[in-house]
Amino acid sequence: MRTVILGAGESGVGAALLAKQLGHEIWVSDKGSLTEANKRELETNDIPYEEGQHSWEKISQADLVVKSPGIPERVPIVQQLINKGISVISEIEFAGRTTNAKIIGITGSNGKTTTTTLIYHLLSQDTNMDVAMAGNVGKSFARSLSEARHAWYVLELSSFQLDGIVDFRPDISMILNITPDHLDRYDYQLGNYIQSKFRIVMNQQAQDVFLFSEDDQNISHYLSEHPLNPKPIPLGRAMIDGQKLVLSDSVFDMSTTQLRGRHNFLNALFAVQTAKLCGVSDHLIQQGLDSFKPVPHRYESVGSIDGVEYINDSKATNVDSTFYALEAADRPVVWIAGGQDKGNDYKVLLPYVKEKVKALVCLGVDNTKLIEAFSPILETIVEARSAEEAVEASRRLAEAGDMVLLSPACASFDLFKNYENRGDLFRAAVQARTMD
Repeated sequence: MRTVILGAGESGVGAALLAKQLGHEIWVSDKGSLTEANKRELETNDIPYEEGQHSWEKISQADLVVKSPGIPERVPIVQQLINKGISVISEIEFAGRTTNAKIIGITGSNGKTTTTTLIYHLLSQDTNMDVAMAGNVGKSFARSLSEARHAWYVLELSSFQLDGIVDFRPDISMILNITPDHLDRYDYQLGNYIQSKFRIVMNQQAQDVFLFSEDDQNISHYLSEHPLNPKPIPLGRAMIDGQKLVLSDSVFDMSTTQLRGRHNFLNALFAVQTAKLCGVSDHLIQQGLDSFKPVPHRYESVGSIDGVEYINDSKATNVDSTFYALEAADRPVVWIAGGQDKGNDYKVLLPYVKEKVKALVCLGVDNTKLIEAFSPILETIVEARSAEEAVEASRRLAEAGDMVLLSPACASFDLFKNYENRGDLFRAAVQARTMD
């Protein structure tokens, strides 16, 4: 089997390692530059590669092409391969063909990483569960399979990864929510993005299970027009009673956990229901909820200064994520927002900003749109050009009992490498001041 891998990021290198283990003849091609770490790994494993180009004469000899999720299907080289009759699939599809393990697949516009990580944590409480976590968080699915074989895999799946599946079939699938995101990939049509998300269920059978948010209008509308094969299990806000999750005859206490906000309680609903479907006891589920540490950059408490709590929600790169963060705030907020605007419409935030925000710190190169949106309702708006400046400005504006919330509603690429870099610098700036 001659297998070509397009793209040499985490998924590409993982696919190459798995293909090598399977005895395939491999060629890795990346039009960009490889990281030094990925070069070393390919070289150490005697896997040939090229960078800075795609050599058609080699790629066109493939029996199978595994494509990075970052490469759209419409790019010329992929179209040429398809026209030549060569199968082009995603790394998720490739890896899924090599295992009979039970698979839990998680997708959605927001909350995927928290839910995936929490499901893995809850299942791990049961020593009888042989489980690994992979996909769009941590290791690629292919890399994980190349390193060890487990009975269960908990996979975070992006729409880009789902676009390249053919036969991939999770035993338990879920769509947490669907809000407009990555629309440039989908011809700026929300319907195309929704269809991409629902690919997660396309191969499921009657014995499989599909969890979904019954509160999400985009999901409900799609389901009303498209009957599905798997057993549907709706989850929603009606199952949240204050600080408790109520699933049929089971009640779980969230007041003893580090998870905060209704959005995280909804994520926990999906995780708890999944754990119950897998046979984990209520006692172990509660134990797991209590011991779970929230994923960094997702409503992460990073310290207190003079009675003010600082929250790092740098992963909130769209308006919907920031909506949930402001909804969760239970005290006056000094809000740090801004960055690379994605064509945002801030109207949905206005009620919570009026109710909860006392000052806005704009952290971006061009803050014009933010200032225009919120200056009619906020007296205090200041600008900052670094995480340190933003923390210092927030420190001046906040009083004991307040919260400083970094929830940008924008991409990070104007001032930072990525949202992790933005969140890490914010955390470091806060923690440096706690030691003053």
